[in-house]
Amino acid sequence: MNSFEIDRRHTILFFITAIIVCSCGKIIDLNSILKQFPIFVSATCFFLIATVGVSHGALDNLKGIKLLKKYKIKNIAVFYLIYSLVSLFIIIFWIFVPSITLVLFLIIASYHFGKEDNVKFYSFEKLPNIKLKFIFLFFKGSLVISAPLLLHPEETFQIFNTLNLERFNIDSNLLILLVLISFISNFFINQYWGHALMDSFSILFFNLIFSPLIAFTFYFCFLHSIRHSLSLVYEINKKNFKKGFDIFLKKMMPLTLLTAGIFLSGLFLLNNYFSMQSSILKVIFIGLASLTFPHILLEYLIEKNEK
Repeated sequence: MNSFEIDRRHTILFFITAIIVCSCGKIIDLNSILKQFPIFVSATCFFLIATVGVSHGALDNLKGIKLLKKYKIKNIAVFYLIYSLVSLFIIIFWIFVPSITLVLFLIIASYHFGKEDNVKFYSFEKLPNIKLKFIFLFFKGSLVISAPLLLHPEETFQIFNTLNLERFNIDSNLLILLVLISFISNFFINQYWGHALMDSFSILFFNLIFSPLIAFTFYFCFLHSIRHSLSLVYEINKKNFKKGFDIFLKKMMPLTLLTAGIFLSGLFLLNNYFSMQSSILKVIFIGLASLTFPHILLEYLIEKNEK
């Protein structure tokens, strides 16, 4: 089974899951029920993001070793030091200029989501201009942000407010346009645009039925993270998926557990100064930002050196 077939099956499975979960959720009004247990919901989302969600970056250390060889650096400590310093810098930057950091994170994350979620579906022959590629990938991934802003503006701005971003006015017609552009982008960046549309509709369905945090957790853990993890499994062993998966589990476990432990420590620390709900949201999104920046930088440097 090749990488395209793995991605195709994952897309179809996630799409079917989205239809079933969202249909059942709509019938029993599950979102209203879950709103009665905010701490339980937030804690569950926290657990999933801190484990399943971050696991797709747990092999960054192995990628770092590969990158260091390109620069003829033998000491792996150099990678860990730089990676940690970039993460720490993002956290410090967020403390002092939270609005700027959050906006930068949303922009970079949108591009990252658009690029990584469709890595096997690229069809850029029609787009020779690198700027157009970036723009369409950005709009493709921005659905993760524009959908909750359109469908649940109050709850989304509550999250932004918790992250120290002041509320701003944004026209609903503009958000509708952004969602439409995100869907249209699939036709320009994907040869198999039917599969890409399934992903987009899945994201939209989850945001229609559930709160922004729950919808994001479904997306980040079970679409973005698992898809990236499946691609790593394939790279480990292209002939035997099961063996590759076993190796992946063993290699990703140490850093995943370490990251989850750091997230949990951050939660207990922040809970001394903020409510549990606010602490969970801060750890989730500031923590993800501190991991996303070095993760994307590493991916960029690897791609650059492989060209």
